[in-house]
Amino acid sequence: MTDAPQVVLDASALLAALQGEPGGVAVEARLDQAGLSTVNLAEVMQRSVARGVAVEGLTKDLEALGVTILPFTAEDAQLSASLWPKTRHLGLSLGDRACLALALRLGSPALTTDQVWSQLEVDVNIQVLR
Repeated sequence: MTDAPQVVLDASALLAALQGEPGGVAVEARLDQAGLSTVNLAEVMQRSVARGVAVEGLTKDLEALGVTILPFTAEDAQLSASLWPKTRHLGLSLGDRACLALALRLGSPALTTDQVWSQLEVDVNIQVLR
């Protein structure tokens, strides 16, 4: 990938692709255009470990598929905090807000499989995949 990611993945979207869940095929088709926050990478790794899946090499595998892993910056932290009042009533986690913050910073849509995101009133193009 040569430019900024065209989409930002929520952990739920990437997990759908990795685990063959509904919405995963749509994610697979866009992996080479996708960005992923290190916060969401940690979520994916934690959920994988919980399922007994080894995560050694996962970052390199994702990068080989074209996913751009992006650090959670101080700007992302500020954006994430500013999203809290607009998202807390729906129970969004720090990881969810990290994804939204990255999407805001990059001006890219956020892909998720979390239906509750369709109720958000934030300045991010949210694409709910199932």
